[in-house]
This record gives sequence, C-alpha cells and structure tokens, in this order.
Amino acid sequence: MKNRLVVVGTQWGDEGKGKITDYYACNADVVVRYQGGNNAGHTITFDGQRFALQSIPSGIFKPNIKNVMANGMVVNPVSVVSELEALENRGIKDYKLYISNRAAMVMPYHSVLDGAMEAMKGGKLIGTTKKGIGPTYADKYDRIGLRMGDLLDPEYFAMRLRDALTEKNMILRMLGMEEMTFDAIYTQYMALADRLGKYICDTSVLINEEIAKGSKVLFEGAQGVMLCIDHGTYPYVTSSSPTAASVPQNTGIAPRYIDNVLGVCKAYTTRVGEGPFPTELDGDIANYIRERGHEYGTVTGRPRRVGWLDLVVLNHARRVSGLDYLSLMLFDVLSGLDTVKICVAYELDGKRIDIMPSTIPQFQRCKPVYVELPGWKEDITDVKSFNELPEAAKNYIRKIEELTGIKVAVMSVGPDRLQTVTLHDIF
Repeated sequence: MKNRLVVVGTQWGDEGKGKITDYYACNADVVVRYQGGNNAGHTITFDGQRFALQSIPSGIFKPNIKNVMANGMVVNPVSVVSELEALENRGIKDYKLYISNRAAMVMPYHSVLDGAMEAMKGGKLIGTTKKGIGPTYADKYDRIGLRMGDLLDPEYFAMRLRDALTEKNMILRMLGMEEMTFDAIYTQYMALADRLGKYICDTSVLINEEIAKGSKVLFEGAQGVMLCIDHGTYPYVTSSSPTAASVPQNTGIAPRYIDNVLGVCKAYTTRVGEGPFPTELDGDIANYIRERGHEYGTVTGRPRRVGWLDLVVLNHARRVSGLDYLSLMLFDVLSGLDTVKICVAYELDGKRIDIMPSTIPQFQRCKPVYVELPGWKEDITDVKSFNELPEAAKNYIRKIEELTGIKVAVMSVGPDRLQTVTLHDIF
C-alpha cells in the first residue's frame, strides 16, 4: 500500500474533493492543503452534520490528524480565525493545525482591489469571488506580498506593511477609492498573530519528517485542473495550479514522494463563473441534475452551470496531472434519467478533435461529440459494492474506464461519508 496520495479535482472544481479527502483521512496521519485560499470550499457530511470548509484542511475533524496549510496557499488570517471559531462552536475543539510561515497572506486591500479590478472588466468578467486571492498571488510574484511568518516578527511585519501600503494606496487613489491606514491594519493583524501564532511554522520540515517516518500523507487541493493558471481555460481560471504537478513546489517536498494521484470527478460536469463549457445543458435535464445534486456554490451560493460528463476535459486532467485512479462523485444524481450522455470528443470548425484548444475563441466554437447510454431508474444510494449497481450504471463506469484508461477506485452514491464505495484500495 502506498503512503502519499494527492487528491485532485479534474473539472472546474466543486467535484466533491472534500468528501473524498475526509473519506481517506480516516486512514491518514497528515492532511495537507497545498494551494488556493478561502475562495473555494469543501463540503463534508457525516453523522448527520454538514460542514462547509473554506481554507482549513479536511482532516480537522479528527484529533489525531496533523492538518497543514502549506506554502502554496494564500492564507486570510481573518477567515482562518472565523472558520476555527465556527468549528469550535460546533464542538470541534481538539485538532492539530499547522500553517506555513512561507504562505502568502491575504491583506484587507487585496479584496478591495479584487472587486474593483473585476468591476473594471465590464462585461468580460473572470468570475472571481472577490476575496483577494488573485491580488495576493500577484503580490507574491511581485515580491511585495506579506507572508504568514511575518506575523511572528512585529517590526519586520510593520516594515513590509508600510512598503506595501505605499504602493496600494497609490493604486486606490488612482481608482478614486478610500486609502487604507497603517495603524488600523497593524493593530488588527497583530491581534490575529496572537490568535494564530502558535500554528505558524516551517511546514516543509514537518511534512518531510512525517514522510521519513512512513506516515500516511494526504494532499488536497482546491478548485480543479480546468481552473489551473497554466492548464485551465485561461483567463477564466484561478490564480494557482491545483494539479498534482504543483504539489512538490507548493509543499516543499521532492517530486519522488508522490505515490498516487486520485482524480475526483462528478458523474457529470459543473462549473461556476464565466468561460466556455462545451457540454453545458439548460432546461429540464439541467434543472433535474442541479436540484438533485444541490449544485450551488459552497462559498458563494451561486447556481452552478451543469453539463454532461466531458472526457476531453477528463483526459486533459489525466495528462497534465498524472492521474492513477478516478473517484466518481454524485453518481446517484443521474438515477432516474432515461438516457445519459458522455462527451468523447469535440467538433471544431468541422474537424473532430480530442484535445482542448488553448484559446477561448476556439474553445467556444467546440461542439461536443457524444456517446449515448441507457440510463437507470433504480435508487443506488444504499449500494455497498459495484456488483449491486444496476447493469446500466455498471456500463456507465465501464465506458469511462475504457475511454480514459483510468480505473475508478471509488464511487460516491450520496453525501454522507458512509455512502462511499471502494472498488480498489489505494491508500
């Protein structure tokens, strides 16, 4: 059995990674969130309770698990404190949390500028959550950003903040917006340092020590491959890379330590925000899937766009992220349909293609090429094995495996942790 597993979203996010991470966390010693921030959520359901996490790793519910917010994340300390307080109010008080001292820190001006820049785009919105994630990553690469470890050195934090505010207030003035004051931000963040300081450390050292001990380490990302800054539907993407390839850089480990990559995909496809979506549906079938799957954003509450499963997208994710296995989520949502479709290729300007175009205009012109399969009417929410599935549901899985060359290791037939069926042991 292999000890290091990466859980990757293979679509536009919201695939059910939180549930799968929670499922495998039962056997993990360490759970590591390796990118993104509080702009994406994981919904976890167990014991009749539903928890919506934003930036806290999914292993937070088990006292024995070390939960790491790694250096590839952007961390909003205000949001982290709020999440911890919400968890503690619901009885989750015994946990182990570690926050990288090298993680970029979201500051108050980031969300203000995020909203202002999005508004300036007019009708060409990216669909950002306006939580300051993109501007924080931009400051990281512009080398003007602050990091979580800076909170532990008040004098250094003050110097870095003054330098950042000189630039940010100039931009705010240019936009006709109210400038921000040093004293207010400094006081607020020093109070946050008192609350979070005990969690801040060099998480690369911690993770490598755990690997050396033979611990089981689970790496979880946010969003999905189609929102990758490099390999997604640019510019309608997030500001980081959710691919397994980004894990070593984003956590401070060597690439050779990645054992297995599990690609999480819905039995259909969804996305939130702007951008092309070749298999997008509207009308009765879209509404049926959206309501049965509760397809509304965990953080934003926005209705998700819904479409048939797209294997061009899935095979793209397989290639750029090195998927070893698949986890098929919300499989039960498709029950009740007369027929189900799977997109196996695109038609672009009269030519059949099986790879994703790199530009938005080309991608917008792509028309899906489908195979159509019989649906099933049976309720599958209580099945415990592949053999208990209706034959049509089995054939749906077989077709996915045939056309991707990837085995389905686990399938989800309901939101609860117990409604998860293992087909292959991988962790």
